[in-house]
Amino acid sequence: MTRQKFSLSGPNTPGSYLFPAVGGVLVAAAIFLAPTLSSSAENAVKVPAPATPSEEASADSEKVVLAGGCFWGVQGVFQHVKGVTEAVSGYSGGTKNKPSYEEVSTGTTGHAESVEITFDPRVVSYGKILQIYFSVAHNPTELNRSGPDEGTQYRSEIFFTNEHQKEIATAYIAQLDAAKVFSGPIVTRVEPLAAFYPAEGYHQNYATLHPEQPYIAFNDLPKIGNLSHLFPELYRGKPKLVADAGG
Repeated sequence: MTRQKFSLSGPNTPGSYLFPAVGGVLVAAAIFLAPTLSSSAENAVKVPAPATPSEEASADSEKVVLAGGCFWGVQGVFQHVKGVTEAVSGYSGGTKNKPSYEEVSTGTTGHAESVEITFDPRVVSYGKILQIYFSVAHNPTELNRSGPDEGTQYRSEIFFTNEHQKEIATAYIAQLDAAKVFSGPIVTRVEPLAAFYPAEGYHQNYATLHPEQPYIAFNDLPKIGNLSHLFPELYRGKPKLVADAGG
């Protein structure tokens, strides 16, 4: 399913975007009522942290690429996480070189809508990134879909960049399944990152710039609200935006 996109006039400042002056009632209601409309929000629960510890940080920057349905919401969540220095929407997992959004939306490229997350492991560990991913960013039990979006391009997948990331992700999924944290089995795939292609500029920072767009209000703002509620110690009120999101 291809989402209809349109711009809305009104304030887009990061500090006010959760409750903008124009349409504030709609957005506020969406944060608290959308769980009945969005399976990701409905199932939001702070899952246990990974039992396998992350390695002690030896560098100030690490990357992982996560797919979990529409990249607008996943990007929006991680832009609000302290220690995340950049979250970029894009495409991973397929064979098409430099795919366009229109091509990925056909479901024939093998790519998934994904977000490349660059983070400082001294502030937020890889394990904590995964805990947020499974707790609030998406519903990992939905196969080849997420909420209203259907197709392999909306699948749940972790693209690891080193063997330790693979080890933690694989063990974590087994841990959560064994504990029956979710009502069904986790379908998240774990694969090595072959390539990441940034999405078109108009997709970057989309949840922040268009909070009153109905899709964002009902599907994505509740995820950010859940992040604030479940991980207050890591919640950043002013999101870290992609600076060069032109086009």
